[in-house]
Amino acid sequence: MIKVIVVGNGMVGYKFCEKFIAKSGQEKYQITVFGEEPRRAYDRVHLSEYFGGKTADDLSLSTSEWYVENNITLNTSELVTDINREEKTIHTHLEKTHKYDYLVLATGSSAFVPPIDGVEKEGVFVYRTIEDLDAIMAYAKKIKQKGATEAAVLGGGLLGLEAAKAVRDLGLNPHVVEFAPRLMPRQLDKGASDMLQSKIEELNIGIHLNKATQYIDGKESITGMMFADDELLKVDMLVISAGIKPRDELARVSGLEVGLRGGVVVNNQMQTSDPSIFAIGEVALYNQNIYGLVAPGYEMADVAAEQILNGSESKTMRETIDMSTQLKLIGVEVASFGDPFIENDEVTAIIYENKLSGIYKRINVTKDSKTLLGGILVGDSSDYNSLFQIYNNGMALPKNPEDLILGSRDGSESSAVGVMDLPDTAVICSCENVTKGAICCSILDETCSNLSDVVKLTKATSGCGGCKPMVSDLVKAAQKSMGKEVKDVICEHFQHTRQELFDLVKINKYENFYDVLDHHGKGDGCEICKPVIASIFSSIYNDTANKHLTTQDTNDRFLANIQRNGTYSVVPRVAGGEITAEKLIVIGEVAKQFDLYTKITGAQRVDLFGAHLDDLPKIWKVLIDNGFESGHAYGKSLRAVKSCVGNAWCRYGMDDSAGFAIELENRYKGIRSPHKLKGGVSACIRECAEARGKDFGLIAVEGGWNLYICGNGGANPKHAVLLAEQIDKETVIKYMDRFLMYYIRTAGPLIRTSTWLEKLDGGLDYLKEVIIEDSLGICETLETEMQTLVNTFECEWKQVLEKPRLLKRFSHFVNSDEKDDNIAFVPLRDQKMPKAWS
Repeated sequence: MIKVIVVGNGMVGYKFCEKFIAKSGQEKYQITVFGEEPRRAYDRVHLSEYFGGKTADDLSLSTSEWYVENNITLNTSELVTDINREEKTIHTHLEKTHKYDYLVLATGSSAFVPPIDGVEKEGVFVYRTIEDLDAIMAYAKKIKQKGATEAAVLGGGLLGLEAAKAVRDLGLNPHVVEFAPRLMPRQLDKGASDMLQSKIEELNIGIHLNKATQYIDGKESITGMMFADDELLKVDMLVISAGIKPRDELARVSGLEVGLRGGVVVNNQMQTSDPSIFAIGEVALYNQNIYGLVAPGYEMADVAAEQILNGSESKTMRETIDMSTQLKLIGVEVASFGDPFIENDEVTAIIYENKLSGIYKRINVTKDSKTLLGGILVGDSSDYNSLFQIYNNGMALPKNPEDLILGSRDGSESSAVGVMDLPDTAVICSCENVTKGAICCSILDETCSNLSDVVKLTKATSGCGGCKPMVSDLVKAAQKSMGKEVKDVICEHFQHTRQELFDLVKINKYENFYDVLDHHGKGDGCEICKPVIASIFSSIYNDTANKHLTTQDTNDRFLANIQRNGTYSVVPRVAGGEITAEKLIVIGEVAKQFDLYTKITGAQRVDLFGAHLDDLPKIWKVLIDNGFESGHAYGKSLRAVKSCVGNAWCRYGMDDSAGFAIELENRYKGIRSPHKLKGGVSACIRECAEARGKDFGLIAVEGGWNLYICGNGGANPKHAVLLAEQIDKETVIKYMDRFLMYYIRTAGPLIRTSTWLEKLDGGLDYLKEVIIEDSLGICETLETEMQTLVNTFECEWKQVLEKPRLLKRFSHFVNSDEKDDNIAFVPLRDQKMPKAWS
């Protein structure tokens, strides 16, 4: 048997073994793996999830049986200390010697610790392994018992921000300290970094930029960090995540060639200066670079395996390694691709910045608008896959390149790349180097029949997971091309789409979830299908959430949004944002009586936060007695119709926008839909109500109103498109009734109007035919159905107060009237906020 020894049992070392045993000819080889950590290879990319409750086994990339089944000998807790290249042997700290024919160095990297005076003090940690995390968790628990609240993270890069999230999850207040003038300086420009910083600071994480740390303060344990500008940051724990350095010490003592700044020098075959020894992953210096991402490491593993099995004529490493990446940092989506910083006379940067939504997008294109060179996305990275494919495959850009990040703004088809437009050579999963051709062919030749089969065969999506939406779309497209029916069933219990279930409920007049389940489903149902069918009942019969309690989400069950400390918010309806002084006083009195935090929202309402569950009926009794109704802030329904003051006050106003907004909000209040709905009415083209960023919006113009539909704000903002122009109020309401009812009938669960329109066959032109031209002959029915919902509206909270049996659910404990004494608050400016959980 030919002996292959792998030194290092991290993600890349494991991937080498996985790649090797999948290739033909591997039967002649015996693989032995040495890892100095006490456990099998685990997922370092998602290491922060260890703080969220995942165990080491959850993060493990394999089972112990996997090594046995594949004839791989795994030695954990054993450090290789020397290589005898002449005799082709390795020596371990257990005084054992093993012979090899080929040796693969996958020793990875260790945390770089800057030479700062005092880093050896107690309370200073690195963020690299599970053992590091265990030590951090134990120390955090210890110092919190002594009243400590502050901790710092040294490093504002990818790993540093992950570490900051970990510190926050441990119940400490994190401070990120970065030497550079911005966060993530290698991936983001100033605009993107500023946006990321503002999003992170909203989470009460301190950011300290341009800070050079002179020394760690404290005697035996850390008490603070002294910066070069003589500022002292008082902290009781420090986590260092300031970069990595290659673990090349074994190569050095063995006489292998290493770089001036570290790393084992390799060629494009992953061979070191000794042809029998290969280096892969973060220890390998390829083209004078160390690559700290998973995808290049996995490609190196594949190249090394191919070279050992088939020699120099086989696969080699690409000359240029793409460092594009997509991730979520502390809940904020961040992505960069290509050259994100390129600036010269031949390049134009197109930038979209929305500080209100916390979104920054930049693409760099050539002056002739023909080539995409790179880009940055912060706050919303949903366009990453299509942008990366355009860049990576040199695909043609649309006539207006800005459409790539702004979306189509005139009702025409989206400028995004369709998955089937990509060449077969397009790499969809960069972690596993899986192409579009490999995915589609596995379906077309019937090797695979569904997404899970494709994942099992190709390993696509098994790395970072960012490619999963595109892989899923490719599988569906390939299935459709074969004439197979592809349905977006709502869950495993119903092999039907939401639209099919809507029709089944309506035709059969079902009024109970279990009737639907018994006749058209299987099993007991789940948290996905139960709220969907409850919503369908509401959309057909106008049933309130009170009628189907056991199938509702938590928010609908208690008619309020649950907040992060277990309290609830109260949002009375303020139609069109218009409110009398008397009603404002009532809201103020309620907030004062029940000690609630108050916030005026972008939807022109007042949110009241911090209500205990058992106080909700008391609060709503006061509000309803004073003429308020439920604002449905918790439901998949109409939230609000925003308006400007209109021609009643504004000298530019062309119509009564406030009055029309109130009329529309009162008409559509309470209707249940697949996703929440928002509206806006502006009295002129100055657009103070932001009507073109809503599910429906109206702008007053000469000759009537322009009606826009299918826009939204949020993480993935979309401009609304023009459905009809210069129409009167009666026509507006007629078209609105038809549009909303058709959307309610046909959209999938939790699908926004913008996404629904994008996926609608025929797009806007088809929708105009249905809504305006009545091409399906259903407009009268749609209008009648909407009018029925309008006529049967009931305030859900008024129902609760009038029926004592419905009040029973508003109690923290089933056997006691006491409040939950675990709920605690801390001061926030002149109000309060939830105390962070330990």
